[in-house]
Amino acid sequence: MTTSASIRAAIVQLVSGLDLKRNLESVEHWISQASAEGADLIVLPENFALMESPQLQALGSQEGDSGGPVRQRLASLAREHQCYILAGSLPCARRPDGQPCQGRVRSMSLLLGPDGHECARYDKIHLFDVAVGDAQGQYRESDRFEAGDSLTVHPIGTQGLVLGLSVCFDLRFPQLYQALSQQGANLMAVPSAFTYTTGKAHWELLLRARAIENQCYVLAPNQGGQHSEKRRTWGHSMIVDPWGEVIAAAPPEGEGMAVAELYLADILSRRQQMPLRSPLAGQVG
Repeated sequence: MTTSASIRAAIVQLVSGLDLKRNLESVEHWISQASAEGADLIVLPENFALMESPQLQALGSQEGDSGGPVRQRLASLAREHQCYILAGSLPCARRPDGQPCQGRVRSMSLLLGPDGHECARYDKIHLFDVAVGDAQGQYRESDRFEAGDSLTVHPIGTQGLVLGLSVCFDLRFPQLYQALSQQGANLMAVPSAFTYTTGKAHWELLLRARAIENQCYVLAPNQGGQHSEKRRTWGHSMIVDPWGEVIAAAPPEGEGMAVAELYLADILSRRQQMPLRSPLAGQVG
């Protein structure tokens, strides 16, 4: 491992709707923009291809294996731009072992390498079943989604930077990030579609807390705008450093991106200066 290792990371903020073709055109545009700014890792938000709609099940069936059209398109983009792409979340009607999800889909976060191969998959564990004081009122992801059941970390390159995967509502569960950190993660991805109401109250606070607790970078691309009459997301996508400082931010609303250089030495120095390994690690559920 060399402490001089770094990567250039980009997070993409979208306002995805019901038009799959238009959403994917936006994805291509922003990946191209991020690549032009030298990004080695590009992270897309939750539901980048399609926000919640009756089409989710059909899309999940199409994307049940690596031959799915969206997965193939992302693989082509990763090869073209020679970068890692984290597909924030995509519905998938099959579990990692290939078994069907029995009438539902999983919210799959998929990491593609610069060669276009799928190198890691994480299925969202914590489903958004909550009452929110907005126009939508009630959210019940479990009606259409099946929860995942395992954690995922994966190296980015070969110099000691390791990405831990999570999705949106996972952010409220600090033990998940502690477990990812214990498995070697020093970068945390939080692709999201945080609602306007919950985002305004807690988005930045939670992101900075997860970065401080785990002394890691947090990459948090969010959906950011009005998706339908009832659905509005918070935006304010950001990258947070291991000291809890916001080092790059997308526009508050609308499409956009943020780019930052992430340094392994910054992570290591913070962890050396203030060791946070608890004697209770692994004892508190």
